[in-house]
Amino acid sequence: MTVSRLIARPMLASIFIVGAATALKNAPQSASKAAPVADKIVPIAKKAGVPLPEDTETLVKINAAVQIAAGLGLATGRAPRLSAAVLALSLLPTTAAGHRFWEVGDPAQRTQQKLHFFKNVSVLGGLVIAAGDTDGKPGVAWRTRRVAKDARREAKRLAHDARRETKLARARIS
Repeated sequence: MTVSRLIARPMLASIFIVGAATALKNAPQSASKAAPVADKIVPIAKKAGVPLPEDTETLVKINAAVQIAAGLGLATGRAPRLSAAVLALSLLPTTAAGHRFWEVGDPAQRTQQKLHFFKNVSVLGGLVIAAGDTDGKPGVAWRTRRVAKDARREAKRLAHDARRETKLARARIS
């Protein structure tokens, strides 16, 4: 692992670990902010077959636990791509619930919420990069293409060998 990954991953994960710990401590307050978003997401998720609790405070606690676990995974380098992807997915409802700047009337608060919203968008960009980072090793897509290419080459070689053997067998029979 490069030094930049060794340093950058814990830095990226720190905002989730600290933020999630704060959300756990202040779950009722976080739940009141998340309620408008949770009220829209839960019915859609249930229709899709995802069993989510209807209690917003429980949803906040689940999201915080997921962020802490994935944040620790990213920070320690344990399944960093999966951890980054999970954090990216958990950041979407967090941002939608916590930083709805378009609903704020006070200009100063609106500016603060807009800054936090776009900070989260920036962090989301970093997570997308981290989720795709193969750490210098070939990714699954490349390995799949490589296996397919090798299989085509081997099939071509076997077909060529079979045609040659058929020709030789015909020559012996004749």
